[in-house]
Amino acid sequence: MPHHRSGDLEEEPLEHLERRAVFPAQCESLAQIIAFVSEAAHQAGLSPDAVQAVQLAVDEACMNIIEHAYKDSAGGDIVCTCCIDSRGLTITLIDHGIPFDLDRVPPPCLSAHLEERSERGLGVYIMCRLMDEVRHTFSPQSGNVLTLVKYREAPG
Repeated sequence: MPHHRSGDLEEEPLEHLERRAVFPAQCESLAQIIAFVSEAAHQAGLSPDAVQAVQLAVDEACMNIIEHAYKDSAGGDIVCTCCIDSRGLTITLIDHGIPFDLDRVPPPCLSAHLEERSERGLGVYIMCRLMDEVRHTFSPQSGNVLTLVKYREAPG
């Protein structure tokens, strides 16, 4: 007979919750996308600072998708999934625009004067600073899949 500890259920205070929405990849959708992820961030029990970090990172990510992934086409979508679990919030943004490789974005030169800086890489840098995990994959079937994770408490 398997042995069960009595406290197993109490260790998962927040059940797994997942919400998904599809938004047109255009600037007019940004407010709706931010509202969608903000609600999930509050439901996940994130602090006000963490909620703001999520909002800024998702705004930056979606602007990159709109400006770069779909720059040569109209009518693309951004699929946004918010997954809440006991650790915090995982946001997945999927687009089917131009393939992107997160690892090939050069780090920004933060010591250069503002007018001498290239704009490339600053958005990715900001997302990585704001979130606890940032991952990206691409395949022709799934498209660009950007995963942003914010823990309820800082990983230690």
